[in-house]
Amino acid sequence: MTTPTPTNSPARMVAIVGRPNVGKSALFNRLVRRRLAIVHSEEGVTRDRLLARATWLGQTFQVVDTGGLALMDRAKTGDDIQRATAEQVMAALADSAAAILVVDITAGIQPLDVEVARLLRQAGRPVVLAANKADLPEWDDHTDDFARLGFPVVAISAAHNRGIEALLEEVLPHLPPVGGEAEPPRLKVAVVGRPNVGKSSYINKLTGQQRVIVSDIPGTTRDTIDVPFTLRTATGEQHYTLVDTAGMRRRGRVHQSVEKFSLFRTEQCIAEADIVVLMLDAAEGPGAQEKKIAAMIREHHRACVVLVNKWDLATGSGVKAEDYAARMRADLFFLDDIPILFVSAASGYHIRRSFEVIATVAARLSTKMPTGVLNRVLRDAFMRSQPPFTRGRQLKFYYATQTGLNPPRVTLFVNDPTLNTPTHQAYLTARLRAAFDLAGVPLVLRYRSSHGAPEEPT
Repeated sequence: MTTPTPTNSPARMVAIVGRPNVGKSALFNRLVRRRLAIVHSEEGVTRDRLLARATWLGQTFQVVDTGGLALMDRAKTGDDIQRATAEQVMAALADSAAAILVVDITAGIQPLDVEVARLLRQAGRPVVLAANKADLPEWDDHTDDFARLGFPVVAISAAHNRGIEALLEEVLPHLPPVGGEAEPPRLKVAVVGRPNVGKSSYINKLTGQQRVIVSDIPGTTRDTIDVPFTLRTATGEQHYTLVDTAGMRRRGRVHQSVEKFSLFRTEQCIAEADIVVLMLDAAEGPGAQEKKIAAMIREHHRACVVLVNKWDLATGSGVKAEDYAARMRADLFFLDDIPILFVSAASGYHIRRSFEVIATVAARLSTKMPTGVLNRVLRDAFMRSQPPFTRGRQLKFYYATQTGLNPPRVTLFVNDPTLNTPTHQAYLTARLRAAFDLAGVPLVLRYRSSHGAPEEPT
């Protein structure tokens, strides 16, 4: 039996910590040289841990962005999300070799800065204090005010790239030496769906860690959260990056700018993923929003698995999974041959099985179709169903060859590509998917004129 296990966090990791709205995410984006974390003036935008790789002068290390610590030991304890954010910060510190304490140099030392500094001392990690928002050189003289927190202080401006080199010169000596093993290639698996269908709960249950914050409040997840994950099987290890995404609501219901950023990131994540896990609530079933998400998946030619979550709540209702799935396939054309699995992130039902299905779909992304078999299947398909006549002419097929993987791509050499029709192309795609067992995997067909093409392979 396969046993999924979480991947240990890299030792060469730096945690960015501080109270809300001091510029932690801006510094994170600056260090990883990509706009990964959402930066906004609204307090508490970052909640989960964001992890990414950074490189400086040939040194590679991991950087983790954390939520603002607004809930400390002596603060009120009624906000579950703030408390969960604080737990995520502590987990990041436990995984990291060093920490950067970010403060706002223009605001001076605040009581929460003192509290965060105390927390870092208790964690026992080397700390460098980044006095952020020192946009102009005259602010550098204010760093002495922060010396009483007990850490080396560097004035920086994450927004204007001031002081970043000096900051890294202080931080990187605290990291352990570079290991000899290279990071294995990973397939990216994006978990998408409407708010509150259980995406974060599923990832936490799968990895065996409270890796992302779970709350009944819609919109708890805002950034896209990358979680490294390794599936160990009898034949070896398979490496993935699970991506938790913000719940996708209809655009007409998205009013806050942070939510708009979140939805943009989710759509971008679908485009960049190798496999998309579309999660539904068993009680609500698929609706218009799932159709829109599915359209994005198809548009970007992504592999897909559908998980119907909270299936434990259907126990005793008399509804059978096979009947439920049959109705879904009848109502929603996009499901086609996409695998559907019924799970419960709360009870753990079929959680391991779900990733075995995902791993199977992942393997299909690298399907290689022998040229001879490929051409026999296509010739048989053309004989069974001739293309329609267009402008008095008919599409004629000469031969085909596979031209790519992930997803599989096939080029058909024909007399005139403009004679192809969407209906006949869908028919050929279905025949090929069935012949080569590509359930859950998109197949991209391209048509080229045989004029000037190389000779047909034998």
